[in-house]
Amino acid sequence: MTDLLQALWPLFALIVGGYGLRRWEFPGDAFWPAAERLNYFLLFPALLFHSLATAPLDNPALSRLALAVLVGLGLGWASLLVGRRLRGWPAGRFGALAQGLLRFNTYLGLAAVGSLFGQKGLALAALMLALMVPTVNLMSVWALTAERGMGLRALLLPVVKNPLIVACLAGALVNLAGLPLPGGSERLLSLLAAASLPLGLLCVGAALRPRELGGEWAALAWNCGLRLLAMPVLAWGVALALDLPALERTVLVLFFALPTAPTAYVLTRQLGGDGSLMAGLITLQTLLGAVSLPLVLILAG
Repeated sequence: MTDLLQALWPLFALIVGGYGLRRWEFPGDAFWPAAERLNYFLLFPALLFHSLATAPLDNPALSRLALAVLVGLGLGWASLLVGRRLRGWPAGRFGALAQGLLRFNTYLGLAAVGSLFGQKGLALAALMLALMVPTVNLMSVWALTAERGMGLRALLLPVVKNPLIVACLAGALVNLAGLPLPGGSERLLSLLAAASLPLGLLCVGAALRPRELGGEWAALAWNCGLRLLAMPVLAWGVALALDLPALERTVLVLFFALPTAPTAYVLTRQLGGDGSLMAGLITLQTLLGAVSLPLVLILAG
């Protein structure tokens, strides 16, 4: 337990630090959007590409891990569709609630996996992200636009243009083709990757909006409970049913226990969703995740 807390508290300290820096207006309001774009389009894709290009793909449990990811997301999506039918949520609200339940803070997830399990854990996490990122993005866009009947092209375009998905696919192709990373390119990618997670966690903190927590306590409470507690329990059950090894099982549970992604707010605003509810979910889940994530990992062994 002590080792776990020592691995996780610096990550949440960076999130708190990012919030404090934004409140103190340092180094300036223009810095944070630029830092997010730099990370999203360059540094974080470099980390994913490097992790997948060098990952060992001969792990016999990978197919079961992939199935566990899809089953877990599928069950969560099915429960959301049932809730939408029973409660009659409009697309803007349904989209925010769906992202609160299904999306995950990738920066925090990879930083936690790297701190706990090193490069071997990062390789597994990158392989999971190659499946989870496009799947969750498709679900999120559909949820926010269901009432408008968007065509297939409009639905797929945000997914195809996502730099994280492109990096995952490129890294997997390089790995499968047996291509080496020539010269000092692997060192270059390692340096870019090393800058990604600390900057990403600072940006997560800078994006928190505590003022958005009022007025929606019922929706915030049940959505946070499902995301931070029910989803990891679901992942744990699926992992046991598929007989995943300990490391694969723990990484799966960790990703299903993460708070939702700060980028969900941007997508919600772009597609006309309930931005206030989405900002509240991001903020409250991130705050509660500092307690729930260590607890879930301890209970998962």
